[in-house]
Amino acid sequence: MTTTVSKGAQAHKLMVFVLSMSLYGLATLVSELIPSVQVGIVEFSVEFFLFIPLTLAMLFDPLSVALGAATGELVFSEIMLGQFGGIGELEKFLTVTIAIYIAGTLVRDPRNLKAVAAAAIGATALQLAMSAGVDILKVVFAVEEFEAVPGLPESVFFTEGFAFLNDLLFSGILFCLLPTLFLVPRLYGKIEPLLGMKPRTAEDAPEVPSAKLVLGAVACFVVAVLAACLSKAGFSLIEWEAEWAESTGAIFTGLGVAAVIAIVAAFCLHRNATLSRA
Repeated sequence: MTTTVSKGAQAHKLMVFVLSMSLYGLATLVSELIPSVQVGIVEFSVEFFLFIPLTLAMLFDPLSVALGAATGELVFSEIMLGQFGGIGELEKFLTVTIAIYIAGTLVRDPRNLKAVAAAAIGATALQLAMSAGVDILKVVFAVEEFEAVPGLPESVFFTEGFAFLNDLLFSGILFCLLPTLFLVPRLYGKIEPLLGMKPRTAEDAPEVPSAKLVLGAVACFVVAVLAACLSKAGFSLIEWEAEWAESTGAIFTGLGVAAVIAIVAAFCLHRNATLSRA
């Protein structure tokens, strides 16, 4: 009985991983099609649709969702578009995984709007801060030249800090906080039964972030910094870019593939739920 339950739980986690991978991969490809708008020194652009993995992480297994989202971004917005940055891809993979996983563990009750809002904006700020930190350290360690932004003080700390606030206040609020705050309480208790899972409660919620998790996150961030620095210094290992990289055809092909995978994953989860209730 225990073995059967364990296998069922692992199957659900795998399907949640695939669903998160395909949905977030689809979202990152859509963001590639949205142009940015420059107003003076301020650039308004859609950096990410992080609300998708954030919502899933607050309803399902956070680790499966976090790894799925990071994998989806790598596969669909990099490899499917004909480019791969080698070891440097570890930076985004690790920072996205850390942020989403922590957000998912912070929400004990998805009906608690304050907790959902705090986790959503906190995770977004964490991911952006880690990315800014990596960029700053690359300049500090002299593996990348600092490119000053016209109209801003010639300081990497000020430039990265400005970019952090700009992304957090624009993309962070419009495409992370508000959609997550809207979706989580409305999907809670409705989507889980369709996939054969029980809604999250305080009793079976993931363990709250501990000192061990914090140390693990710090260690992963250090690895991300090292990977980014090594990549910028020329030690990228496997790095390639196709002739058709980032072409419109590649983007639409990726959109189609991601949509098909998402539909198949959702169908498999729903079918397993129907069979388990029969």
